[in-house]
Amino acid sequence: MQPDMDPFTARATLEWLVEMGCDEAICAQPVNRYALPDRMPAAAKPAPLTPAAETVTGVPQHVPPAHKSDPVTEAEQSAAGAATLEDLQAALSTYPHCELRLGAKSLVFSDGNPKARVMIIGEAPGREEDRAGKPFVGQAGQLLDRMLAAIGLSRDHADAERAVYITNVPPSNRDPEPAEVAMMLPFLRRHVELADPDVLILMGNHACNAVLGRRGITRLRGQWTEGFGKPVLPMLHPAYLLRQQAAKRDAWADLLDLAARLDT
Repeated sequence: MQPDMDPFTARATLEWLVEMGCDEAICAQPVNRYALPDRMPAAAKPAPLTPAAETVTGVPQHVPPAHKSDPVTEAEQSAAGAATLEDLQAALSTYPHCELRLGAKSLVFSDGNPKARVMIIGEAPGREEDRAGKPFVGQAGQLLDRMLAAIGLSRDHADAERAVYITNVPPSNRDPEPAEVAMMLPFLRRHVELADPDVLILMGNHACNAVLGRRGITRLRGQWTEGFGKPVLPMLHPAYLLRQQAAKRDAWADLLDLAARLDT
């Protein structure tokens, strides 16, 4: 308000401001309330106040916000502290930063024999897997079981020589975002370290992207490479085979290649 403004002008100005919607005085500087909190200008973002921060004169002082932890660093520390698969599952279930768990009913951690020579890493679980709490239990899972049986392997085989162990990329009923994969990757890497299989099978694009940092499963399949310090064989996902029947020939060739490697 101007110091030389008379009372009648001041009242008229105030009524006009109220009519325009300016009915609350918040701070001296304008605040863009559509901006994200961590991207608002420092001058426009007031710090939280606490009773302990008041001065002897009763005027509250600004308190700097608490330091925000890095989700990937916290994931690495949590995964590294897991000495067993049970510890890792518990650490993953209590990890607070991945919002994928908000849309999931259960934690899809693994299935099969953890002492198996073959470890399969699949894509993010779907609705059926989320309900059962196990990877590969829908139609794609049934096809996978038949594929493995064709070369004498089974997820529930007691003999580690003929068993498989199955896990997946981040727990979710949708394709994970890159940032979500990054924060879950330490858990997946530790999972492989603790299971210590002879070979890894990457089922589909998302598994290849997480472990190898590469996509294009139709080009990658059937080519042995290395990931997480293990021999890796990318393969077509069973869900893809259900849609593309002609691709089963390639999947059969990859299965035979896997069987030959295990026999040697």
